[in-house]
Amino acid sequence: MGILRLVARIMGRISTFRSYQFVLLLAAALAVVAFYYFGSERQNFSSTTKRIKQTQASHNTNRNDADLTVDIGGSHTHGSEEQGGEEQDVGDSEGYRTKKGDSGAVDQSYHALMMFTKVDKSRSLQDKFRVAMLSMVKHGHFLEGEVLVLHFVSDQASQAVGERMLDEFLLDATFEYEVLFHDVVALTQKLFPIVEAMQKHFSAGSGAYYSDAIFFLSVAMHHIMPESLTRIVQLDLDLKYRTNIRDLFQEFDRFPPGAVIGIAREMQPVYRGQSEKFHCDPRQEEIYHGDRHTFWQYRKENPQTKVGSPPPDGLPGFNSGVMLLDLRAMRASVLYNQLLKPSNVAKLADQYRFRGHLGDQDFFTMIGMEHPELFYSLACRWNRQLCTWWRDHGYGDVFQLYYRCDGPVYIYHGNCNTPIPDD
Repeated sequence: MGILRLVARIMGRISTFRSYQFVLLLAAALAVVAFYYFGSERQNFSSTTKRIKQTQASHNTNRNDADLTVDIGGSHTHGSEEQGGEEQDVGDSEGYRTKKGDSGAVDQSYHALMMFTKVDKSRSLQDKFRVAMLSMVKHGHFLEGEVLVLHFVSDQASQAVGERMLDEFLLDATFEYEVLFHDVVALTQKLFPIVEAMQKHFSAGSGAYYSDAIFFLSVAMHHIMPESLTRIVQLDLDLKYRTNIRDLFQEFDRFPPGAVIGIAREMQPVYRGQSEKFHCDPRQEEIYHGDRHTFWQYRKENPQTKVGSPPPDGLPGFNSGVMLLDLRAMRASVLYNQLLKPSNVAKLADQYRFRGHLGDQDFFTMIGMEHPELFYSLACRWNRQLCTWWRDHGYGDVFQLYYRCDGPVYIYHGNCNTPIPDD
């Protein structure tokens, strides 16, 4: 009503002014109305997302001066459940940027996590990240009220590189998204006490190195992330998406009772037998894909075993390039949490004569031999591994039995620095 009275007073004086004064007053009245109308609208963010404060929001300003403190609220979960409004702390994280729709309402959040360490020192990792993110954005589509939350476990130097790259890669995103960086040092501090005992069985070298703990993040993520975060997908950087990543999250609904993790099979004879150190490329750092310790001794002692044998009847092991982690189910599974105990890890490692160096992938492979019911077998199309090293190193006769993958490819995995086909 105050606005209308103000306009009436202005219009009442029109007759006392010349025509040009009338035009000026009319413009002023419209400006006042516009100010009150648009200024009265409050920016609406949903209860599942707290403020992300930045003192400099322009892409052309120096982000090192920005306040990137973030509090993430609500139940960032995938599924039909209600999204709560209570605050939560998602690890030690910093919010980098968000893209919101006009309404700001968030009904569902889809969480995806990537390891993003030492990227500042590696042009190769930067190139892989470019392929991964641009293809994800190209094919990504989400419904109204849905948000893709991208988590990056990173060191400070790599985070700075990631922020600059994401400015470019997410520019054409048609979906709403949030970006969170988690401090690798802080997460390692939380992980090390949980996974220290298992590292000697699944890490390169003979000891449990503090820095290696982060390679077991997926194993104990249900202890690290808050309980309100119930589902998350962990993805390698060397991927190329050929379909909507939202469809990957629908695979959670296919989990059978008792399953806690969705993961695709290994598509090379990594767990079949003995091998040696190798280089995929002399310019690349040394890569390990298997050694004589994995299941080599066990297969020698049990020649009729399916362990390490190819599909469809064999048990080739898992590849951790694409993983669906049902954190709620992992927390609730008595069996899974018993298997994390050092005594049980040692017992299984001794039973299968197992010694690996691929971190979480080795752990999941080993317990999967004994308890396959804990795993949902993700179709190879969701993790179409391209590495063919083993084909030329003693396993040419059986290689195709492992490597075959029928049907359309949803995600290419350029493991061991293998080039990924163009679209």
